[in-house]
Amino acid sequence: MSISGGGGGGGGVGRGMSWCSTTSVSSSGKRIQKEMSEFGADPPEDCSAGPKGDNLYQWIAAIIGPSGSPYEGGIFFLDITFPSDYPFQPPKVMFKTRIYHCNVDLEGNISLDILKDSWRPTLTISKVLVAIQSMFTEPDPYNPAVPNVAHSYLEDRAKHDEIASEWTMRFAR
Repeated sequence: MSISGGGGGGGGVGRGMSWCSTTSVSSSGKRIQKEMSEFGADPPEDCSAGPKGDNLYQWIAAIIGPSGSPYEGGIFFLDITFPSDYPFQPPKVMFKTRIYHCNVDLEGNISLDILKDSWRPTLTISKVLVAIQSMFTEPDPYNPAVPNVAHSYLEDRAKHDEIASEWTMRFAR
């Protein structure tokens, strides 16, 4: 699977763009370019990601819902925004595709420790996408973004999975 609209990483650097300081571009931009190259050479299974147009700091990603889960067959799009001090701060990752999941609110915000307090500069966007992918089969109902979905997951798993599957059919196909 691939995402179009990528384009050469960092095309806007050096063209007078003012969205980031020169110092930030040189350090964080190099890191993002390195990750983009590594991702292209060895992407996580059922994941795709790359820059939106010429902005190296704005990416789009897609994850295919894993087999055997209520998200099976769905294609879930995410927006990724790298901060100017990346990798010392985590990227902002948001679901653009609606999903019935206890760790993703209706605005697409993700409740995942590595995107918050557990972030480390050694993590990469590949590792972040793999962690998000694992949420499909291993949600964390004890750290929910949507408590009522977590309650449904814990109290009536069959009903939860039925609703999640319906949302996948409706929003992710």
